[in-house]
Amino acid sequence: MQAEAGHVSGWLPEGGLSRRTLRSETLLVLALSLGASALSSLISFIGSLTRPGGLKDQAATLNSSYAPGRPWLDLAWQLFGIATALVPVALVAHLLLREGVGGLKAIGFDRARPWSDLGRGVLVAAGIGSAGLAFYLAVRAAGGNLTVVPEALPEVWWKYPVLILSAVQNSVVEEVIVVGYLLRRLDQLGWSRMAALAASSVLRGSYHLYQGIGGFVGNMVMGVVFVLLYRRWGRVGPLAAAHALLDIVAFVGYGLLAGNVSWLPTG
Repeated sequence: MQAEAGHVSGWLPEGGLSRRTLRSETLLVLALSLGASALSSLISFIGSLTRPGGLKDQAATLNSSYAPGRPWLDLAWQLFGIATALVPVALVAHLLLREGVGGLKAIGFDRARPWSDLGRGVLVAAGIGSAGLAFYLAVRAAGGNLTVVPEALPEVWWKYPVLILSAVQNSVVEEVIVVGYLLRRLDQLGWSRMAALAASSVLRGSYHLYQGIGGFVGNMVMGVVFVLLYRRWGRVGPLAAAHALLDIVAFVGYGLLAGNVSWLPTG
């Protein structure tokens, strides 16, 4: 009778959360963050497919102005968007802290090994970056991807600092939630490692589907690599560093190179 009462309240007698509670919690976290982004991305992709013209003739813009011609208001909106996007990460930290495992430290997102995390991140970014760019250009040329425009911000003093902050925000949200948190919860729910890998990588690909087939497949492959590295290292830190570096190079590099080199599509 005691076990039944504990299950109904959501807590098992030994102090852990029931599977039903863990499942509900995970779905709510995803619904507030990247799960919602995946659904939005699917709707966007359907819209692109049903629009006249090919995918490569359409553009997917990642960082654009919220208030054209009003730079200070635009900056306020940019910072607001970055800050609010991090709220699900704060929620995950709270949930893990409540679990009694030290918050984000439990998934290796802390300052315990900053140089090791950065060094591994640099190596991962170097390996993925060039292959990812070549894959994108090839798939776009074949008509399977939209033209990705990493930034379309006005030429103001805060442009590149905001792009860097946006890259860091993307990396923290994605790696903390889709790798560290999701894998921890799926492990607790009894999923096999292969099933958890598939769920994490397909989710990563899904919320990039707005870019086209190439965005989905490329990010799904990246997701597989990141899950395997997380299983090996037990830390989200190197993955967040790698992701941040990849996005910083993409955002800032596009801002500097767009229109100045012939090989870079500009939409």
